[in-house]
Amino acid sequence: MNSLRIAWFFLLTAGAALAAGHDFYISAATNRNYVVGSVIVTVNGIFRHEANGEWTHIGNNDTSVLGVDFDPRDHGVFYAASINGCWRTLDAGKTWRCCTSWDMTEPMEVSVDPHAPDNVYLALPDGIAVSPDRGQTWPRRENGLPDRGKYTQAIRVDRTQAGRVLAGCETGIYLTENGAQSWRRVFPTQDVVTDLQQSPADPKLWLAATQSAGALISRDGGLTWAVMAGTPTDKTIYNITFDGSNPARFALCGWTIGVMTSEDSGATWTERNAGLPGKKAGFRMPCDPPPHSVWRVGVNPDTGRLYASVVGEALYASDDFGRTWKSLGLEGSAVNRFIFLPHAGN
Repeated sequence: MNSLRIAWFFLLTAGAALAAGHDFYISAATNRNYVVGSVIVTVNGIFRHEANGEWTHIGNNDTSVLGVDFDPRDHGVFYAASINGCWRTLDAGKTWRCCTSWDMTEPMEVSVDPHAPDNVYLALPDGIAVSPDRGQTWPRRENGLPDRGKYTQAIRVDRTQAGRVLAGCETGIYLTENGAQSWRRVFPTQDVVTDLQQSPADPKLWLAATQSAGALISRDGGLTWAVMAGTPTDKTIYNITFDGSNPARFALCGWTIGVMTSEDSGATWTERNAGLPGKKAGFRMPCDPPPHSVWRVGVNPDTGRLYASVVGEALYASDDFGRTWKSLGLEGSAVNRFIFLPHAGN
């Protein structure tokens, strides 16, 4: 599909301070006021932020793009996890191919091995698949996963070692060190691990978000995990992230949690919802999202700007790590991923 350039004037400030180190992408659904049968045309999927403040839409108009990852050798080759399967482009989004079959749909995340980029890992509702050939074939690699409880929402390749991967399933965190030939559980949970992230500063440091076990931290490359005190265990944490500009700063978000941040490497956590939308006038349960429901957070590693996608509201940004917020527009959207891609050669 030809790229469609979308000039969203209300997002011009989103990347004004974006430094030269990273390209900024989002995957988002922008369906404000749309209902089935509506004549309103909305544009969804993957967007790249341009130097002039515009956003370029890349690929299919797809509301369901949940995960995106790039081939480090060639950023024109990348993969998108969406409801129909895993899509791949070899020409920077000009053309796309769904490279999984009819029986492998609804992937939650995709992760490319930076040391063996032909190997691509896919988190599926019923397990894990690994392509050894840039998406041409997708054999399942589930030895060591439970017969029941292998729903996988998060998957992340360790950037320091080819074939070393962590997966977040509904029964815990699983680790492989042999390219998914076998897995072992390194942390048990009662329900889903929603996110896994590796520190850009310290590759031994990992964070995880869960539905009911709080936010987790590992300081030994994911071998052992501990719950970070002060993080919610009674509500779902949707995602957790590092500030690449400050190794001591973390952020997380969730349903009615809003945004929480830590500035001491996870020792303490503070709610940062002042300035984010509260309860709407005429609030209706369960039709409307409750106050402080944030779908995704991300941090620009060049500037430290914190982003929050507020459910049913807009995209917000903070330049003081959550103490104050301003709306960047994108009303009614849900940003599924904030992607800060190092420039080629970095």
